[in-house]
Amino acid sequence: MDFRTLSASQDALAGTSADALLLVVAGDKLPAGLDKALAAAVADAVKLGDFEFKGGRTLALQRPAGIKAPRLVLAAAGKGSLKAARAALSSALGQLKGRGAAHAAVAFVGFEASVEALAEQTVQAVAESVYVYRHTKPSAPAAGALAKVSLITSKDDAKAAKAGLARGEAISAGIELARECANRPGNYATPTYLAEQTKALAKSHGIKVEVLDQKAVEKLGMGSFISVAKGSDEPLRFIVARYEGAAKSVAPVVLVGKGITFDSGGISLKPGAEMDEMKFDMGGAASVLGTLRAVVELKPKVNLVVIIAACENMPSGRALKPGDVVTSMSGQTIEILNTDAEGRLILCDALTYAERFNPAVVVDVATLTGACVIALGGIRSGMYASDDELAASLTAAGEAALDLCWRMPLDDDYEEGLKSNFADVANVGSRAGGSITAAKFLQRFASKYRWGHLDIAGTAWKGGASKGSTGRPVGLLTHFVLSQAK
Repeated sequence: MDFRTLSASQDALAGTSADALLLVVAGDKLPAGLDKALAAAVADAVKLGDFEFKGGRTLALQRPAGIKAPRLVLAAAGKGSLKAARAALSSALGQLKGRGAAHAAVAFVGFEASVEALAEQTVQAVAESVYVYRHTKPSAPAAGALAKVSLITSKDDAKAAKAGLARGEAISAGIELARECANRPGNYATPTYLAEQTKALAKSHGIKVEVLDQKAVEKLGMGSFISVAKGSDEPLRFIVARYEGAAKSVAPVVLVGKGITFDSGGISLKPGAEMDEMKFDMGGAASVLGTLRAVVELKPKVNLVVIIAACENMPSGRALKPGDVVTSMSGQTIEILNTDAEGRLILCDALTYAERFNPAVVVDVATLTGACVIALGGIRSGMYASDDELAASLTAAGEAALDLCWRMPLDDDYEEGLKSNFADVANVGSRAGGSITAAKFLQRFASKYRWGHLDIAGTAWKGGASKGSTGRPVGLLTHFVLSQAK
């Protein structure tokens, strides 16, 4: 997709040369000074009852009088927040699906949001509208005609718009990589596949990658990680990628992703219904890999380390059993009460491994608990942080990216449920507060640095008719990494 800016004043929009002009309007009326031909077309549509200034309303017009573009799409954004702008544009783009418009020009009128933010969301809305998974579906519909999108801005705003487009393109590329990895079935997206995708990114962008196999992680003492992989015939992979955009003396940001490429639950077998969706259990790994993809495009002055612990969780005669006790890389022993609480078992060793980088901050990302889905649904990711400043930074990053999170508690009282008579800690507590006790488990292994945790079990994918990966929280993570640049 070719994204660019197009300079034009709002009183000259009718002269825009494009196959379709998408006019996204905020407020309950058109702003003063809008192009007369456009104002007349909108006024006529309102008079006929075909269009209202209410969020979610769209109208497509063909060859409207006095307008150069043969198609005009009107979209109302209500009060005009950035979120409403994104939603309205998405609806407008929906009007172009299946049509022959190769070049769309987009104009936002009446908005207070920054041009840079609107530009970023324009790219993401377009990228989402044209994305089609086709790797294992040859019958998927062909790509639409849309190949070029111009964002109409004033000359004074052109620089900011270009910056927003560039950030939007990078984040969209990261989201697409995350979606492609997560959408692939478990027999395609194996731990080895994730390692290959990371190596390909290293080759194309000149970053450092190290992939550790079973022998290497055994040597490191990752007994907890290894215990989860034992039941599968697919070999585990421990992937470490490094982007170096700042001086070596600058402590890195470390992102850790849960890479369970298929989760059967192990011996504590999951119910059969919707078990196919457990191919998405590597959504954390996909998102940190997608974030790396975005960061290497944007080249911020920051050091970034991405760690992915990848394996399958399968039942077999070799598999981890309830009642087993395993020894983590940290030396802490863990009693296994439920083999379906495996994500925290691979993450705890990855969090211990992260210590060697003397990090400025570590954020782990995981489709960790069904409890978080119950708590927050599919709107916000659950966020835990070891200090208020980190929590504020993650919240702000989510708001800037329209990839929201919500801070959850880390009271020490919640740790009571993880006590064990046979090990230093149990891998699960009671059902009550399950997302919190999972976070408290991880916190035990992250005491030597600033630490955050994102439980994305409700936001990493959608089920039902729209089943598929969302690519979240690539946007949040990218904005967070950019905020840490010096």
